[in-house]
Amino acid sequence: MFAQGIAGTTLEDVRATAKVSSSQLYHYFRDKQDLVRAVIAYRSDSVVGHQEQTRLESLDDFRAWRDEFVAYKRQLFSRGGCPLGSLGSELATTDPAMRLDVANGFDRWEVAIGNGLRAMHARGRIAPGTDLDDLALAILAAIQGGLLLAQIQRDTRPLEVAFDAIIALISHAAIPPPDHQPPLSAATPALRQELI
Repeated sequence: MFAQGIAGTTLEDVRATAKVSSSQLYHYFRDKQDLVRAVIAYRSDSVVGHQEQTRLESLDDFRAWRDEFVAYKRQLFSRGGCPLGSLGSELATTDPAMRLDVANGFDRWEVAIGNGLRAMHARGRIAPGTDLDDLALAILAAIQGGLLLAQIQRDTRPLEVAFDAIIALISHAAIPPPDHQPPLSAATPALRQELI
């Protein structure tokens, strides 16, 4: 389904690829819709489960996440886009129940990103008043756009640019650690006097 799309995949395709009999397939799945919902659950758990295990509690963590994500897409030559997003784009207008399944997967992903931002905020690393929910949603939207363009262009650059914009956005809201002091040459005269 990831390679051919949902509409382009029949139960016979699945049976032949899995090398199982029809009775075995129907033992686990009542019909194609049941199978598609299982695929959505699997993709949500694999994509979002990995995200939930990824530490995102500092700018360095976000940079490491970017590098890992881009390296993975390079290995795939930017083919395939987002496993969850690809399913969602096919189902958005055809099946309300399955669209909600995909939406729930994206909600989990957004919460996982938001948890990292909340950890940064709790440690005083993000400015008070920053809307962490909106920031998490913006990050997820940028990643999805970057993945789609990378898939279409067969180049990771759109994904890299999206991540770099995300990191710049987080940097804008970030507060440097207490031991971080700007160089005296970059400080205003009043701040320079205070630092001296």
